[in-house]
Amino acid sequence: MVILIKTLQVILALSVLIIVHEFGHFLWARIFGIKVEKFYLFFDAGGKSIAKWRWGDTEFGIGWIPFGGYCKIAGMVDESLDLEQLKKTPEKWEFRVKPAWQRLLVMAGGVLNNFIFALFAYCLIAGIWGEAFISNKDARIAPDGLAQEMGFRLGDHIISFDDYEPGNFGMLQADLVRRNVQRARIQRGADTLELYIDQAYLPDALNDAGMFDLAVPFVVDSMRAGGDNAACGLRRGDRIIAFNGEAVQFIQDSRDVLAACKGSTVEAMAVRGADTLSVPVAVDSLGQIGVYLKMPEVEIRKYSLLGSIPAGLRLTAESISGYVKDLGLLARPSSGAYKSVGSFIAIGQVFPETWDWYRFLNILALLSVMLGIMNLLPIPALDGGHILFTLCEMVTGRKPGERFLVAMQMIGMVLLFALMALAFGNDIARLIH
Repeated sequence: MVILIKTLQVILALSVLIIVHEFGHFLWARIFGIKVEKFYLFFDAGGKSIAKWRWGDTEFGIGWIPFGGYCKIAGMVDESLDLEQLKKTPEKWEFRVKPAWQRLLVMAGGVLNNFIFALFAYCLIAGIWGEAFISNKDARIAPDGLAQEMGFRLGDHIISFDDYEPGNFGMLQADLVRRNVQRARIQRGADTLELYIDQAYLPDALNDAGMFDLAVPFVVDSMRAGGDNAACGLRRGDRIIAFNGEAVQFIQDSRDVLAACKGSTVEAMAVRGADTLSVPVAVDSLGQIGVYLKMPEVEIRKYSLLGSIPAGLRLTAESISGYVKDLGLLARPSSGAYKSVGSFIAIGQVFPETWDWYRFLNILALLSVMLGIMNLLPIPALDGGHILFTLCEMVTGRKPGERFLVAMQMIGMVLLFALMALAFGNDIARLIH
């Protein structure tokens, strides 16, 4: 059932994004009177399709190969490489006879639609659910093994990365990697320290599952009803500072202490107001005492209908900025970012195991931003390549020849296939490991 739910989410998400993107090309083409011969979700290799219908001059359909989609615009050099059409005398309704500024808008229409859709999704999220995150203002970290090698310790508070002061605890690892941080300013106990970041760790940090967990203070919220310690005397708000005289501050540093006392009774030292109490508690066979902890408060920002618009704009801008920085890492092979490139298999893994509209829309908005930015890359066969050639034409006044465009399209397709091979290879390697 989990696989089915994830698969349905991937198919729905990719279908929506493909239609949104291709409709951007379709819309601007029709505005300028350019004929659109085909509009397909997925590819209809060999002319085979699951369904197809005609509306006006355009054939709409669903292909049988579930990878991407396309909008075949008459007179345009695209992935179909329809050379026979290019040999014919140009018609007034073809892409190639239109002014450069019109062709530029047709090419940019897909990317523009992706960004507009992301903005709409983020506005919807802000208006319905708002924003929920744990503030980094007073948060303490529980570093994993990699973070400890870098010098971070349990209970550290990260004040700044270089000159940047992070506000969202959940983005600490992303901030560290994206900003290519050279030094971290941290508070450790009563001391403020400068921690210099060894750049050799950044490739591992990029692919680490979770460098910074939240250090949770051992403050009692309630005791498990019916448990061995239900009536032990601990109350809501008590802060446990030691077991059998061994100091603990967070739930993370209590685990080893309690694990060593399985099946026995220990003396818990608890602070209650101005008093320090000694309370005997039973440790079960799992190394637990049956306590529910008081969790850090989650900061929630709610927005009105009008307030959701600037919030959506900010969230869209943050997503675009973050993904551009991620691509910047890809441009540096030493960062190891190429190892994180994934295909639809990796995309499927980020969707939740149960249907959750909040998470689905968040992922959909982010994927829309990613699709838009990827298509802006100046690679032949992508929208960015066509946009680049058109801009060069507008600046120089010289239009690229059709043979040149066909050659660039073929080179671009080879590059895209190589990128797909890298993505699938990374996914398979991750599945194996």
